[in-house]
Amino acid sequence: MKFGVLVFPGSNCDHDAYWVLSTVAQQPVTFLWHESHDLENCDAIVVPGGFAYGDYLRTGAIARFSPIMEAVRKFAASGGLVIGICNGFQILCESGLLPGALMRNVTLKYVCKPVHVRVENVDTPFTNTCRQGDVLRIPIGHMEGNYFCDQQTLETLHRDRRVVFRYCTSEGEIAPQSNPNGSLDNIAGISNKGGNVLGMMPHPERASEPQLGGTDGLKIFQSMVAAAVAVSST
Repeated sequence: MKFGVLVFPGSNCDHDAYWVLSTVAQQPVTFLWHESHDLENCDAIVVPGGFAYGDYLRTGAIARFSPIMEAVRKFAASGGLVIGICNGFQILCESGLLPGALMRNVTLKYVCKPVHVRVENVDTPFTNTCRQGDVLRIPIGHMEGNYFCDQQTLETLHRDRRVVFRYCTSEGEIAPQSNPNGSLDNIAGISNKGGNVLGMMPHPERASEPQLGGTDGLKIFQSMVAAAVAVSST
């Protein structure tokens, strides 16, 4: 399975994702420059964290117009796997690949710490190695992680099981004190209608090796590999 990691001016988690995919998950991976239209026959795309184009205007607002995102939109429309992490989640929302928006944290402060998220749907290409209700410990690092959408969209997300991760306590309880940024309904990650696009604020690439304090994040990438293997064997 070949992964492509997008690189925008200001990206700062692209090399982290590349390292985990190539060295830990041991998968072929390449960088994809923002000015390119070519996804180089990749099977999955990672839109990494960072500060694409300096996060001027709004987070992700400029990145959505980059040539590479035009290719990513077509790729996603054809069923290709796309994961947006942190700033990548913001870019996917700005690009119309996911509904809603990421606003300033309710505290108006940058938050950087490990959090717990509960797996709400294991029937996705990103969570198939997890069990329903699993609690994962994964770091966050963002200023605009406060997910918001209108009530109709929220109802649709829940009805279609598109809320994939929610902030929780270490015991798996969904509670106000476990919400680090004010996100609506403790939402930490959602998918598109087709289930092939995921956006999540926590950084799985920062929780994929024991040296970093845990490997819960590796399950996300392992799930993507397993999903691709399942498709190729059918």
